Amino acid sequence: MEFTFAQLREAEKVDLGASSWMPIDQSRIDAFAEATDDRQWIHIDPDRAKKSQWGNTIAHGFLLVSVVPRLFTELFRVPEAKMLVNYGVDKIRFIHPVPCNSAVQLACRIASVKERAGNMLVRVRGELSSRALEDEGDTRRSVLLDILFLVVPPDPETA
Repeated sequence: MEFTFAQLREAEKVDLGASSWMPIDQSRIDAFAEATDDRQWIHIDPDRAKKSQWGNTIAHGFLLVSVVPRLFTELFRVPEAKMLVNYGVDKIRFIHPVPCNSAVQLACRIASVKERAGNMLVRVRGELSSRALEDEGDTRRSVLLDILFLVVPPDPETA
């Protein structure tokens, strides 16, 4: 959904819909493990993970949180903005693990919009759902979160 700054001021409680599905495969999980030094076996050891209660490796919770900004950009645009900045996360709940070879989708709505020092602070209530890569049926709520984005207006001389 595309907004102007004027529209954004009135966008509280707007449903932004759902993003495309993003694959979560072992190479993405392994790359995240390397980048964060989080090499817990349940994420990176498929043989050992087969014997776990999930029967597969699972994605790191913070890997899932880290894909939210990318998926959010499919749902939210302010073309005149100078930039959109991750501002923080107020609440995260990992409801259901996301097994390797799944896909995740973000559905969200704008919970609030507040002006802050000339910028717009947008609180988004989001839900990541997951499903098997090859299955378009069974989806599960996997992550619930409230995430904050700062929308920076263009420089006055470029506006």
